[in-house]
Amino acid sequence: MPQPHPLDAMLQLQPQPDGSFIAHTHGGYANMVGPYGGATAALLLHSVLQHPDCLGQPLSLTVNFAGPVQDGAMHLVPRAVRTNRSTQHWVVELRQTNTTTGQEEITTTATVVTAVRRATFSADAVAAPTVPAAADCPSVDVRRAMTWLQRYDWRAISGNLPSVWDDSLHPTQSQLWVRDEPPRPLDFASLAALCDVFFPRVWLRRARIVPVGTVSFTVYFHADSAQLAAQGSAHVLGQADAQALRNGFFDQTAQLWDTQGQLLATSHQIVYYKE
Repeated sequence: MPQPHPLDAMLQLQPQPDGSFIAHTHGGYANMVGPYGGATAALLLHSVLQHPDCLGQPLSLTVNFAGPVQDGAMHLVPRAVRTNRSTQHWVVELRQTNTTTGQEEITTTATVVTAVRRATFSADAVAAPTVPAAADCPSVDVRRAMTWLQRYDWRAISGNLPSVWDDSLHPTQSQLWVRDEPPRPLDFASLAALCDVFFPRVWLRRARIVPVGTVSFTVYFHADSAQLAAQGSAHVLGQADAQALRNGFFDQTAQLWDTQGQLLATSHQIVYYKE
């Protein structure tokens, strides 16, 4: 029997009588400490989308990383706090048991807004950059990199990591093609995770590897399920940049387009860095 895709394995939820879910981290998304944040964000979103009371499709997701997520069991508690005619507002808590006290603690919180989309005037104000096709871009070798990086196929375009870490200053924009590895049809959970694949802008700007950690991460979904289905498992085009790096925190913006040049999602995060 074929093994599930690593992301689908991490997204497996065990429903509880009170409407919450039990899930488990997956070794395929291991980061320096705990799981890759994008996979955690995907899981929090997925807990809302799998809830029987969910209305519509995702419009926005904000994840606040209050503390480290440990490897092992996770208790996801999604709660609809208001339902309107076309939008629904959710709060989600990710809880884990403190091995010292035996008590559950909140490590991560999220807010999710879902919506019933209706056909209206639609246009992208931010055009996809003109870049070579994914097949014409070099594949990045991540076989010796952190485990979660191996869950993606990377095709570099511009703004790669410095070849020499010498404290020189570089522009903060980078572009790449990326998809799940092994290939997996795009859905809202995987799209949320893809919005977090970009390496920290401070590493590029300073040509120095310093400790970093995302504090808050927001995704705005512009695509509906039909656009995601049309994309299938093809590479998406990503672009990331920063606007300010100051006093221990920097912001990081990102856009993802489909193969037709239509915007799929935009994201913004604030990240802690240490000298």
